Amino acid sequence: MSEASLNEPETVRELADIPAVEVISRAAVMLMSSAAEKLGLADEDPDSSPRRDLDEARRVITALAGLITASVEYLGPHAGPLREGLQSLQRAFRESSAHPDEPGKGPGEKYTGPVC
Repeated sequence: MSEASLNEPETVRELADIPAVEVISRAAVMLMSSAAEKLGLADEDPDSSPRRDLDEARRVITALAGLITASVEYLGPHAGPLREGLQSLQRAFRESSAHPDEPGKGPGEKYTGPVC
């Protein structure tokens, strides 16, 4: 039996012990980090970032918006900062786009409403 398979039951137990709000928050932070990378925000000049991929950023931001919107009632004090982070990413996407979407048509805006 491999070492990895020996640790699997331990990993499952650990996940079972993590409160849902923490799992949701961790997923949201991972999506935020991915969106920021795909927007090129981790680089000195986002406009020339080799990692910039607005199609991918749109998908990740939309997934983040869906997660936060669907989970807001469970997030308690985490809801505000997560919503603010999402809105910042939505605005950064709009600013990065050569042809910005109409209000309400940007990534995740079908869940959050227009972000200006």
